[in-house]
Amino acid sequence: MQDILLKQKEYFATGATLGVKTRIAALKKLYAAICENEDVINKALKDDLGKSSAESYICEVGMTLSEISYQLKHVKKWAKDKRVHTPMAQFASKSYIKKSPYGSVLIMSPWNYPFMLTLEPLADAIAAGCTAVVKPSAYSPATSKVIADLLGKIFPPEYVAVVLGGRAENSQLLDLDFDKIFFTGSVAVGKEVMRRASEKLIPVTLELGGKSPCIVDSTAKIKLAAKRIAFGKFLNCGQTCVAPDYVLVHEKVEDEFLKALKGEIARQYGDYPLENANYGKIISPKHYNRVKGLIAKEKIYCGGECDDKSLRIAPTVLKGADWSDAAMGEEIFGPVLPVIAYKDIDTVINKINGGGTPLALYMFSQDKAAIKKVTSRVAFGGGCVNDTVIHLATSAMGFGGCGESGMGSYHGKNGFDCFTHEKSIVDKKTFIDLPMRYQPYKKLMLKITRMFMK
Repeated sequence: MQDILLKQKEYFATGATLGVKTRIAALKKLYAAICENEDVINKALKDDLGKSSAESYICEVGMTLSEISYQLKHVKKWAKDKRVHTPMAQFASKSYIKKSPYGSVLIMSPWNYPFMLTLEPLADAIAAGCTAVVKPSAYSPATSKVIADLLGKIFPPEYVAVVLGGRAENSQLLDLDFDKIFFTGSVAVGKEVMRRASEKLIPVTLELGGKSPCIVDSTAKIKLAAKRIAFGKFLNCGQTCVAPDYVLVHEKVEDEFLKALKGEIARQYGDYPLENANYGKIISPKHYNRVKGLIAKEKIYCGGECDDKSLRIAPTVLKGADWSDAAMGEEIFGPVLPVIAYKDIDTVINKINGGGTPLALYMFSQDKAAIKKVTSRVAFGGGCVNDTVIHLATSAMGFGGCGESGMGSYHGKNGFDCFTHEKSIVDKKTFIDLPMRYQPYKKLMLKITRMFMK
């Protein structure tokens, strides 16, 4: 690993990755390789997570291609020097911002969307002009191998390299002197990544998680809310960092919402979801047993069926959930949805703000004042009004958390900026040299200086 990084630093130092044409050519290679290997990618995602080919394209391959296309469309503009205003006190000169890639970066990705969450930040890093070492998750071995094979065929290791393995390899990589670390994963591991990076003062972007609330107030269009919540929650078998973790529903519409949600689950996944070939599975026995243990049997409204052999848990809704329940004590990251009734929106706001900052927040309402109050007063990474999860599919907006749910953002321009350092440069002319800044300071010169600097 040390040898890989040294070669990448040497390669970067030659300036080979700086030209915009080089970046565009690399992105086009990546795009073409993904298209050519879509069937192989889909099979790997099926093996690891039980994803259907449709879900694999919608949530992994398609989103990655969309991000690469967005980078290709805009990278020329983003990479240009940006002229900025120069104050009169700096006459005569021009000021500009030079976009410079960080250098050799480490991208550590998770298992829940193993293809997209590896290749999207890689595309952003390439667009920015960096070299990259990619470390996919050991929990999704089939997809990790496909990523290694795909990238190994189109990029030399001094430009893009893949390191496979588990915790030992992760730890060894964190010992190295990268110029930037991009990590997606759990809060616990994110803290360790940041601790290790801080020892070397390496900048980090952390895309973490948290318990993302979903509020359904009394003015919401209940059937539509149930439809969109069922989609966002049970997508990828609930293993989505921005999935609605729990629902806070106004007591006036609780029964109506629960009935509509149960109907939507049956409509989208069938009466027997565990027999649905397009419904995914939990990534590993360890995670399966953890999620299964969060189901309070006495509160099951619908679902609850589990298959220990296939690691599948049916979409499960818990009615009458309480803040003290096991399912409310941690991020669920599975197909279990606690529903809590509420009376007052201010109490909801205070309760959410009293916990960790969630990565996402969703609100279903037709009350503009209530929407404004919640989105203004609650701290969260990003979210949707009258929908779920789709905000992360928009390259024109950055995606990221805040507080315990992460720091920094990427996608689109934010992704380019994530791997770019902005050098502030003043180009001073030599045909004139104003004397005000030099000693000895005289009253007249100070008077003139004050005029310039006000």
